[in-house]
Amino acid sequence: MSRPFSTLEAKKIIKEHEKIRAKLNEAVSLKEQYEEEIRGSVEKLKGFEAYNILNGVPIDDLNRDKAGIRIKALKDAGYETIAQLSAVSVNRLALINGISQDTAFTIKRAVDNYIKESYSNTKIRISSDNRNEYSTSLIYELYQYQKSLTGIDGAGDLLMKYGNMISFDIQALQPATGSVKWLFASGTNKKAAERAYNELSELLHNNYYQDALDILYALNDIIRSDPDEAWQDFGLNSIKYFTLLEKIAPGSFGTENDVYGLPEELAREIQDECFFPDGLLCTLRRYQEWGVKYTLHQERVLLGDEMGLGKTVQAIATMVSLKNTGAKFFIVVCPASVITNWCREIEKHSRLTVTKIHGTGRKAALNSWIETGGVAVTTYETTSYINLAEDFRYTLLVVDEAHYIKNPEAARSRNVYRLSTHADRMMFMTGTALENKVDEMINLITILQPNVASQLHSIAFMSSAPKFRERIAPVYYRRKREDVLSELPELIENREWCVLSREEEEIYERDVLSKNYAATRRVSWNVPDVLNSCKGRRLKEIVEEAAEDGRKIIVFSFFLDTIRAVCELLSDRCINPINGSISPQRRQEIIDEFDNAPPGTILPAQIQSGGTGLNIQSASVVVICEPQFKPSIENQAISRAYRMGQARNVLVYRLLCVNTVDERILEMLEEKQAVFDAFADKSVAAQESIELDDTSFGDIIKEEIDRINKKYEERNKPVAGHV
Repeated sequence: MSRPFSTLEAKKIIKEHEKIRAKLNEAVSLKEQYEEEIRGSVEKLKGFEAYNILNGVPIDDLNRDKAGIRIKALKDAGYETIAQLSAVSVNRLALINGISQDTAFTIKRAVDNYIKESYSNTKIRISSDNRNEYSTSLIYELYQYQKSLTGIDGAGDLLMKYGNMISFDIQALQPATGSVKWLFASGTNKKAAERAYNELSELLHNNYYQDALDILYALNDIIRSDPDEAWQDFGLNSIKYFTLLEKIAPGSFGTENDVYGLPEELAREIQDECFFPDGLLCTLRRYQEWGVKYTLHQERVLLGDEMGLGKTVQAIATMVSLKNTGAKFFIVVCPASVITNWCREIEKHSRLTVTKIHGTGRKAALNSWIETGGVAVTTYETTSYINLAEDFRYTLLVVDEAHYIKNPEAARSRNVYRLSTHADRMMFMTGTALENKVDEMINLITILQPNVASQLHSIAFMSSAPKFRERIAPVYYRRKREDVLSELPELIENREWCVLSREEEEIYERDVLSKNYAATRRVSWNVPDVLNSCKGRRLKEIVEEAAEDGRKIIVFSFFLDTIRAVCELLSDRCINPINGSISPQRRQEIIDEFDNAPPGTILPAQIQSGGTGLNIQSASVVVICEPQFKPSIENQAISRAYRMGQARNVLVYRLLCVNTVDERILEMLEEKQAVFDAFADKSVAAQESIELDDTSFGDIIKEEIDRINKKYEERNKPVAGHV
């Protein structure tokens, strides 16, 4: 029986298919290979960082437990730090004059304990500003891994779809790979071989072959990519990298504890809660998914995560999951300043439809939402105009900055409560720590879960105790930044002390003596020509350095006049400032412009307006023009840039003038902090209690008046021996 192909052609087509299949299998194995390499790079980076820690530990510490080691002998031999001793053997130590074999063993054991302790306590931290060969290797492998996933999955799909058929056809074609085999093959086997040849040949000319080549070429291109591309992508998508690391190498950042302080029984229930993310257009961090499951399981909760941990995204993900199980109506109540931001975030991160109920068109918008469903986003003020039919129900009420309704007698509190009676579920959110504001916490919990609130009054005095935290766990859930975002780049804070010129000093002293509080706090910024401001000159230097380093800058001040002075000084670099008179929509437009602006661009903002409710990760330099009476205001402002998604070290500069109220304000705040630390529970929540008021500032002014008068007296005092 003749055949339409030769033995050579049969061998060739088998060889071609086996080569493609082997390459596709290699592609599929890349996933496991990359994951293994990533875990190895994490360990190397940990080792590098642990070594750097030990490089700062002097060998004098070896005698911390009075081991009697002759430290001078080690120093004479050229050893200064524990790190330098880490690679030295016992025998080599014993060769040092004054170090016996027994002492060498003691030293080596002590050094090994330092190494183990340092390594076990080291958690990696990755920043675009602190690149080294180990972090670059890790980022590069993560880049290749996530870029390759589509190709790896595609290779797996091709093997699943065609693999068995190709294996069967290759086996069926074997009789045609040799003349003798063909001669003795049965008619049935020869027909099977011809069919197999035709099928294999057809596969080389249809989508299978082209798809396989496209996948393999793409994967090769990724392998040949440049590490600089990886760092650039990390700068734009750092959350994706951190999420991958948490998945591949759990605990790399010290966030291996999923339950984050919840009671064990409740944690087990939440772990089993179903979350349906279809339609969510962003990647959740592990702790965020846990927060979503907590909200879904508990139904009526107060999420108190610190600023920058993504409460908004958790609320959106909760709504997405509920929509996927049949929910249709949701309401978000928020301050007017962030209503535009809420609408944009929902549209950006989900496929949920959004209706903004605010302003003159609020009635028509409300009716439209009632007809079509989706997420209604409104403000506290607008809630007074929202009247729902008695039998109307919606699935979830999200209340942002829920501490706005801490007073149950306030009109907006009553309006939100009225809206809540139509809701099946509620999610209150606040970044303000409520642990030391128990009455406010209980007021909010009363709306959510009255049965829990009723149990809290009798133990409110012990709000920092485990029993209290366990009692509120079913309704109040708070994670601190250091607990879940230990991978954040460094926050580097600097006090920039400036010296007043003679002109500035005269203006300052005039303002102090006239008891002009506002003008006094604007020290240096209120000179007639801002070019003569010492703070202004330092700000210009900071901006120039930031621009050269590829950074953008936010400049905060309490005072509008100072913001105007900053804009006058740096007009070519500043975009429109944010202040209390800017509408929420315009505010978002300004931030979008800032995000798209080149390095060196400045966003001036009043600290009360630009310091809350905004995400400005594109900035990595924060300048605060004068000390604030309330440090938490400064912390909120810094958190606009130092938050999840930030890929660069954040540099904070506080502009201060020596021998002025700037110095006195800081001293008084530090004194208050010291007293509080001595007598109160140490917690981030405590920061809310540290602040100055006008009375305290009045005391500072009195001291300054006395100092200035004394200076004048000294200056006018006659010199001894002269008339």
